[in-house]
Amino acid sequence: MNDLIHTNTFDEEEYNEILQQAVAVIESSRVRLAKQMNNIVISSYWEIGKLLVECKLDSKYGDSVVEKLSVDLKAKYPEMGLSPRNLWDMRRFYLRYNEEDIKLRQAVAVLPWSHNLLLMSYDLSPEHVIFYANEVVSKGWSRDMLRHALKSEYHLSLQAVEKSNNFDSTLPAQQADYANEVFRSSYNLGFIDAIEPLKELELERRLVQKITAFIMELGSGFSFIGNQHTLTFNDKEYRVDLLFFHRRLRSMVAIELKIGEFKPEYVGKMNFYLSLLDKLEKAPDENPSIGIILCAEKDHLDVELALQDVNKPIGVAEYQYLLPKNKLQELVTGEIKKSEKNPKG
Repeated sequence: MNDLIHTNTFDEEEYNEILQQAVAVIESSRVRLAKQMNNIVISSYWEIGKLLVECKLDSKYGDSVVEKLSVDLKAKYPEMGLSPRNLWDMRRFYLRYNEEDIKLRQAVAVLPWSHNLLLMSYDLSPEHVIFYANEVVSKGWSRDMLRHALKSEYHLSLQAVEKSNNFDSTLPAQQADYANEVFRSSYNLGFIDAIEPLKELELERRLVQKITAFIMELGSGFSFIGNQHTLTFNDKEYRVDLLFFHRRLRSMVAIELKIGEFKPEYVGKMNFYLSLLDKLEKAPDENPSIGIILCAEKDHLDVELALQDVNKPIGVAEYQYLLPKNKLQELVTGEIKKSEKNPKG
């Protein structure tokens, strides 16, 4: 009876905290179970593929055997997706990775079967398969998101790209190193399904609408605070396009969206926003706020010069849609010209 009375003294906030923790435990268990089940399925498919290879069944002589095998297996295991086509895909899966390095085999072993089929449909080097497999696991990419990345050759956009930021000169060494790991020079926004360049407010609206996918693209550790975040100072209001908090960096992260190429004046505006964030909202135990200017295109030398004497940590990154870069730039240029002809009041 005393326990019951004690339970009734919990206020709603305390109860919600208990509920959230219980839900987190269950969700974590469900995720672990799903991963275990997936690993078992992929392992079974691998062994079946190996069996077909060792029995010398190929499309020329083994069609009838595989069709009969499919019928009998589906009768026993109707939920496993054991169609003739899938059996041949298992054989192809085994042949594709059997002689590869153990690191590559481990990378694909944890992917859903549909993701593996998609990866096998592209002519990728072992290093690029590992890259995409790691992106799927770390960012929780759906099959559609993986397809978008493959079509836009996302792996190529990240190669030989210089970091465009001043983190090394504005942050303590350890935090600068981690910030360089967290932030990239290019982001793929294929998940917003844009077939043409968007105006800044529309781009912002779509990112907020699909904020979970955007956070997955940014990487782990980000929490979304809000868009058009208002900062009031000296009887004036200023708005940050997108504001996040990064748990491990212990920093607020302000993102400004630009539809065209990078311009040096963007740095001054971001520097001012970061000063306001640090003055008005940064907690005593938090690190300095970090700014990211996300634009359609940037020139590394222009960015380097613009950041040279800036004392706030700022990075500049490009975003990509699914359009080829030259076509995207052509359309962005057209959008800018229209904006210049019809400037806002």
